Amino acid sequence: MKVLLVNGSPRGKGNTYTALAEVAKTLEENGIEAEIVSIGAQAVQGCIACGRCAELGRCVFDDALYNNVRAKLEAADGIVIGSPVYYAGPNGSLCALLDRLFYSASSLLRYKPAAAVAVCRRGGASATFDRLNKYFTISCMPIVSSQYWNSVHGLAPGEAAQDAEGLQTMRTLGRNMAWMLKSLKNGGQPMPEREQGIATNFIR
Repeated sequence: MKVLLVNGSPRGKGNTYTALAEVAKTLEENGIEAEIVSIGAQAVQGCIACGRCAELGRCVFDDALYNNVRAKLEAADGIVIGSPVYYAGPNGSLCALLDRLFYSASSLLRYKPAAAVAVCRRGGASATFDRLNKYFTISCMPIVSSQYWNSVHGLAPGEAAQDAEGLQTMRTLGRNMAWMLKSLKNGGQPMPEREQGIATNFIR
């Protein structure tokens, strides 16, 4: 079993990486393969609501970041998405990527356990955590919890390593993710039957 951890920070080895690395280390200690992939600092194309993904089965934009993360999502059994806090929300580049991935590749995500991690200097973590969890809760993905909301504090690179409670929260998250994955594999039930989708608009 494998968990993909997406580092939504432009700093590949910053505090978001430190938090995700603690989760990854705990997963591996519990027999779960873990891989951290960083989105990098390049500009990320956002969704333009063209609807072509319904025809193509993938996003119409053929960029390396989307292709790489999509392929890794397909092979993953669980997902952890981490982001620094920018104005009480996730990194905009991360959201641009997630908008496209979750809209065009929802079939690769259903029923895979997921978790969000927010890293901040002081405040805004809970709003970031809430925003990221919305990607999961609209995609039939079980959310893995921890002993506290999944946040770690630090400003300068490396400061997150000093947040003892935050790192403990990450370790608990890793153990809970491993437990859920093993439980689903060893004693899980078949996926629920999906009803045909119903879409209503408030204007009619």
